[in-house]
Amino acid sequence: MDNLALLTIGATLLCCVLAVLGVYAVASGRAQHAALVDRLDRTGQFRAPGHRRGFDGLDRRLRGTRFGKRLEIRLAATGLDLTPGAFFAAMVAGVLGLWLLASVLLAPFFGPIAGAAGLWGAFAYLNWQRQKRTERFINQLPELSRVLANATQAGLALRTALAMAAEELEAPAGEELGKVADQLAIGHSIDDALGALAERLPSRELVVLVTTLVLANRAGGTVVSSLRNLTETLEERKETRREVRTQLSQVTATGYVVPLLGLGALLVMNGIWPGALDKITGSVLGQGTILVSLALYALGFFLVRRLGKIDV
Repeated sequence: MDNLALLTIGATLLCCVLAVLGVYAVASGRAQHAALVDRLDRTGQFRAPGHRRGFDGLDRRLRGTRFGKRLEIRLAATGLDLTPGAFFAAMVAGVLGLWLLASVLLAPFFGPIAGAAGLWGAFAYLNWQRQKRTERFINQLPELSRVLANATQAGLALRTALAMAAEELEAPAGEELGKVADQLAIGHSIDDALGALAERLPSRELVVLVTTLVLANRAGGTVVSSLRNLTETLEERKETRREVRTQLSQVTATGYVVPLLGLGALLVMNGIWPGALDKITGSVLGQGTILVSLALYALGFFLVRRLGKIDV
């Protein structure tokens, strides 16, 4: 009887110890999984072990949606240190802030319009950051092509040349080539890695460089002469793009002044005659007139921007 009691107590203690070890193993595994998710996002970018990110719960929910995945890709192309959750939270806060500000300064009718403008402005900001980073990358393409030509002429393989260029060049070219080198290191083909680079930073110059490297990798042969010629072409296109951008700077400024004139007119009207916008937007005719005016200002903005957009 005593042996049975001791055996029962021993078995109970053993089960308790195993239960504690199991709980510890599960908790440790979840902690390691959370740390891995924190360091490795869906775009394949590793982060420092001590790097903490906010909005983790919102990030996980957004990454499970199509909108979140597309947003993450767009954020990766901008080079901003923002997660989808942080950007979404900032965007919602900005939209609500503009809604309330327009309702107080102008009239409640302008609240939804200001919110929609804030929503458009958030994604326009992402596009602007992406274009700016793409422009910086394009300006580095001649140097990139020169580094690859020197490396291949020295007998290095294309994979090694790309990794060496990632170490020598500054951002954003160094960062983007670092991603390409990481993808090649884990088994991706050169075609897929360079194709992903062209998707992140779309430009004609980069497409030409990627096509040259892909064809050279497939067919073999001498890629040095092609890269040398490409370097000269990229230098000429760089100067041409700079001249065109200088000539169109006045048109670009005009495109932003047009909608600001409309906003200024509304503020002046409401300042001279307090409550004027409330009375105007209190009727269907006044609301329709305001919407038509805003649509015309928006149309003028897009037309001026379109006329000043020249692909080189």
